[in-house]
Amino acid sequence: MKAYPLIAVVDDDASVRKALSRLLTAYGLGVTTFACGQDFIDSIARRRPDCLILDMDMPGMTGADVQRALTGCGARVPTIIIAGRDDPDTEARCLAAGAAAYLRKPIDERVLLDAVTTALPSA
Repeated sequence: MKAYPLIAVVDDDASVRKALSRLLTAYGLGVTTFACGQDFIDSIARRRPDCLILDMDMPGMTGADVQRALTGCGARVPTIIIAGRDDPDTEARCLAAGAAAYLRKPIDERVLLDAVTTALPSA
């Protein structure tokens, strides 16, 4: 039997990581969180999540950098981008690069859960 889906949350804001972790756990999903993109990239060799929720605006390695690193190493992980700013150009680039969804903060819980459900690989 397959284990429940694992969702990785990468956001430099601890309160966002905590809130998303609680929401996803309550929905019956496994969650692992990372405060920066590099820590997430370093973890891929150990366990690849079924879906990634990725903050676009982080210091150091941005969400776009993480998305490029995943593509560069051939790691296909359905990715939902979350962003604090409304930037249509960035949204278009992320979606063109393969993001499953691009959501703006504050995030509606139902919209996020629907995006995760849609992004998860079929069983």
